[in-house]
Amino acid sequence: MSKQNEMPVAMNNVSQISVGTEIKGDILCGGDLRIDGKVEGKVHVKGKMVIGASGRVDGEVTCRNGDISGGMKGKIEVQELLALKSTSTFEGDVSTKRLSIEPGSVFSGTCKMGESRSGALAEG
Repeated sequence: MSKQNEMPVAMNNVSQISVGTEIKGDILCGGDLRIDGKVEGKVHVKGKMVIGASGRVDGEVTCRNGDISGGMKGKIEVQELLALKSTSTFEGDVSTKRLSIEPGSVFSGTCKMGESRSGALAEG
């Protein structure tokens, strides 16, 4: 393929799952991901994962950073910072280096903090 036909790759590529969209299955995202719809399954994001206020995830998530404003039930492993916003509800297990929980957020589960597993996302 010639260089003229190659598609440019955005450095801050953000994929989005919009309101009204429901996905059952595994998602692999090489950049950032915003979820405003519903996802059931495994989600692996190399960058930042955002669950918007209308978003819902049931399953397992791995990401570099995470912001949750909507709902999540399951397990999440975050390399750096997980932020639970005031409108969020989380039920399950968290493994993260740093955790921020705003007043109003509902958290029910366990949390393991400290260094993330050795390169879990770097290898992915």
